Amino acid sequence: MDEDRPDTELARAFFELTDLRTGLFVALRKDPVLLGYISAHRHGVRPFSEREIGLLQNFAAQAVIAMENARLITETREALEQQTATAEVLGVINSSPGDLTPVFEAILEKAHILCGADNGSLMTYDGKRFFPVAWHGVQRWEEGIDPDVSPSFGRIVRGENLDHIHDMVEFAARVSDDTVRRRLSAIVVETEGIRTQLIVALRKDDLLLGALTANRKQMQPFSDKQIALLQSFAAQAVIAMENARLIGELRERTDQVAELNRGLEARVAEQVDELGRVGRLKRFLAPQLAELIVSQGDEKILESHRREIVVVFCDLRGYTAFTETAEPEEVLKFLREYHGALGPLVSQFEGTLDQFSGDGIMVFFNDPVPCPDPAERAVKMAVAMREEAGKLIAAWRLHGCELGFGAGIAQGYATLGQIGFSDRSGYTAIGTVCNLAARLCAEAKDGQILVSSHIAQAVKAVAKLEDLGNLELKGLRRPVAAFNVAQSTSATDARPNLTVVGTGRRSDL
Repeated sequence: MDEDRPDTELARAFFELTDLRTGLFVALRKDPVLLGYISAHRHGVRPFSEREIGLLQNFAAQAVIAMENARLITETREALEQQTATAEVLGVINSSPGDLTPVFEAILEKAHILCGADNGSLMTYDGKRFFPVAWHGVQRWEEGIDPDVSPSFGRIVRGENLDHIHDMVEFAARVSDDTVRRRLSAIVVETEGIRTQLIVALRKDDLLLGALTANRKQMQPFSDKQIALLQSFAAQAVIAMENARLIGELRERTDQVAELNRGLEARVAEQVDELGRVGRLKRFLAPQLAELIVSQGDEKILESHRREIVVVFCDLRGYTAFTETAEPEEVLKFLREYHGALGPLVSQFEGTLDQFSGDGIMVFFNDPVPCPDPAERAVKMAVAMREEAGKLIAAWRLHGCELGFGAGIAQGYATLGQIGFSDRSGYTAIGTVCNLAARLCAEAKDGQILVSSHIAQAVKAVAKLEDLGNLELKGLRRPVAAFNVAQSTSATDARPNLTVVGTGRRSDL
């Protein structure tokens, strides 16, 4: 021994007993961490040489390498075991979509094996109690666990993410409540034999879903690595529970959609023929007529019937002369512009289009959809048509075309119904009122809208009229009182009596 080193009585006694006089100690270090030492002794006083010391240090370095390799191998094996367990759990999750029982059992088994737990359970929380859904080595409490009488579970409910009790015997002895203390001692410690307990919460955000427990029958606290591993398995359990919830919602919504689809398919099947028929009707009939047929579900509306209507007939002045001198392409181009400008006004004022025939347009009101003010609608539509036609006529006048616009409006009874054949049909009105509107239109000069006395009486509050007296109209035996719509007024300008711009004799049809 080196006499210059301080010594203890124990060390001196050791060396005297073993008759060792010279000792050499070499530390085993990995960086700053002391792992152990390696020593060599001699009975005589014979110090070790530098070569011998270097040799021992070399052996010490090899020992450190061996220890580090053993540590790395152990960590690698543990990591591999953890990865394998995780993969197996994920495999169970994938093979059991929506079925949590095998998933919980796999999670609990792998967690206990890797953490060295003797028993425990995986529980769900319903807001009042914890109920085991998978268990290992412990009895199943059918009534569940009340967190109000279980301190550990109570802490989990109050927000703790884990509760780790190193010694359940000591913990139970310190519980102040006699009932709780006796229960812990009798059930947990004596019956179950639990000495060390670890509880990890299952949470989705702030929502408590349950808990995962791991117990040991000997007092052996879990290491930080084991706690982290148990928390990892708890996270997998939460993912599985959330997946099951989402799958359940998806299945429910899928069932709802399937039921809706079945209803829609049945509805579509019922309406396919009807919709096809309505589509054909809209090609030849006015939109509101086709829609009315859809709403009523039959074609009774197309049957012949008698009703009072207002008929509007309009055409162009000078159209025949225009067609005689213009090329057919020019005529077709003008008619497209003409119909494109006036046609939408029919739907805008909710009229029923009877026909487009060259420059002639016939529209009637109050059938098939009755309206409270057919005369007023007819006059307003005719005025709007006069304005739109005027714009087109002014533009075409620049091309040398001298055209004008005129319209006639009459009110009376007519017979209405479907005409045509199976592949092409129409809806029309027949009666003297149609002839009267056409004759008034033929009599109208450029810019005039001639109306019968019935119409004049109906629109006197909303239109300024020019009394043209009695007119002899072709095809009618008696003279007809006619009025020209000078302009339309707003409701605020409406006058209580008919405004007469000109004078002359007048008689009703």
